Amino acid sequence: MLYICKNIQEQLTRRGKTLCTAESCTGGRIAALFTSVAGSSEYFRGGIVSYQTEVKSTVLKVPRHIIKQHGVVSAPTADAMRQCACRLFKADYAISITGYAGPTGGTESDPVGTVYVSVGTTDDAITQRFVSNALCRTEIQDDVAALAIKLFLEYIEAH
Repeated sequence: MLYICKNIQEQLTRRGKTLCTAESCTGGRIAALFTSVAGSSEYFRGGIVSYQTEVKSTVLKVPRHIIKQHGVVSAPTADAMRQCACRLFKADYAISITGYAGPTGGTESDPVGTVYVSVGTTDDAITQRFVSNALCRTEIQDDVAALAIKLFLEYIEAH
């Protein structure tokens, strides 16, 4: 995974672009992966672990009506988290993720292991639903953090 983070670092540094993260169920794993590569301060502005719903709305500034209408684990919430993170950190790009890492939580339509990831700028993004087949909480967190980073790499390579 670190070689993908290094690839992203090289691309963003070359372009003079910055990145931030807004994480929930991954608890900061995405930010930790990026910052484990030397030189990450060249492009990585920071991250927020907005684990509780209240933090998403009061600190990250996700509109409460989005969470109320769509749920905290949803594509619209992940999308809003990305947009809000870009503004909060004054970053060109953001990766956001919200989901159910388990062992509790989840719904019939979104079981444990379901996450919504949004990558992009304030105005352009890819937002996708993933379901991890990992067996425990830490494996789900690691799995979906890697999925989010790979999705971001695909996004910047296409733009």
